[in-house]
Amino acid sequence: MKCTQFYPVIMTDKVAETAAFYQTHFRFVPSFESDWYVHLQSVEDEKVNIAILQGDHETIPKPARGKVSGLLLNFEVDDVDAEYRRAQQNGLVIHLPIKDEAFGQRHFITSDPNGVLIDVIKIIPPSEEFLKQYADGVPA
Repeated sequence: MKCTQFYPVIMTDKVAETAAFYQTHFRFVPSFESDWYVHLQSVEDEKVNIAILQGDHETIPKPARGKVSGLLLNFEVDDVDAEYRRAQQNGLVIHLPIKDEAFGQRHFITSDPNGVLIDVIKIIPPSEEFLKQYADGVPA
């Protein structure tokens, strides 16, 4: 299979609220909008997309209808400290305060209106122990 694009689709009963959240806090803009589906694209990189879908929409098979569950979105950024300050200033709930991890990340975790966790990350050099676990010896 040759994939031409890949992006998460969050199923929710809060389409407008969720779309507004990602536009306000993560700099996305709509490339398509309806009352049941919003496709968002990053203003900084057109290859970064996310979609919001009404969880009970007829296009979703009946057994799969509902809300998102057990999802963590990772956003890798250049300046995680600036993003952390911005998240705090905007009153976002911080589930994990900013910290450096031995496996090669400086990050914090917040969440969207559906409880979807959002891990905002800057790749940093891992410890020697973790460096050995990377396939080519370099973090992705």
